[in-house]
Amino acid sequence: MLIRIHPDNPQPRQIQAVVDCLRKGGVIIYPTDTVYGIGCDINSRRGIEKVCQIRGIKPEKATFSFICSDLSNISEYCAQVDNAVFKLMKRVLPGPYTFILGANSKVPKMLHSKRHTVGIRIPDNRIPLAIVEELGNPIMTASVRDEDDMVEYSTDPELIHERYGDLVDMVIDGGYGGTDASTVLDCADGNITLVREGKGPIDFL
Repeated sequence: MLIRIHPDNPQPRQIQAVVDCLRKGGVIIYPTDTVYGIGCDINSRRGIEKVCQIRGIKPEKATFSFICSDLSNISEYCAQVDNAVFKLMKRVLPGPYTFILGANSKVPKMLHSKRHTVGIRIPDNRIPLAIVEELGNPIMTASVRDEDDMVEYSTDPELIHERYGDLVDMVIDGGYGGTDASTVLDCADGNITLVREGKGPIDFL
């Protein structure tokens, strides 16, 4: 199903339809402030397994991130965050960054990495933020990539729907996506280490 949602003023009825899908274990593709993402409710084992199947990876080897609605989610799912790291997150989020932080016991076991860390995203895009707010908990996220070129990302939601429409439950058309992924910063040990330079500037490092 292809569902169109206004990027600046997401329609409540459409957001509710997406949330209903997620609560039933559905998998969705949606816009962010970087590339289009694929994900599900973090509490849905069925959804997580389906995303892993689509991506061709085993759940225990996956390194997915969470999309959160605001910084209050961090204390719910992450171990204690260093003050300097928290101040940086307040300064650059919402924005095109993924922060790798220590995971606590509330993170579903299927999403625990071997390092017991979790990636946190608060994208500067009203659609995923509205979805998470209505759902009441984060959604798992991974990037949508073109099958024939792993460094290029799909940007046209209609073409994404043509390719993935039979594999996922819902594709959200929120306009064209970008081609630059998020900048990834590993802060699990209290230090700020660049893992991947993406759309987010790194002039503070």
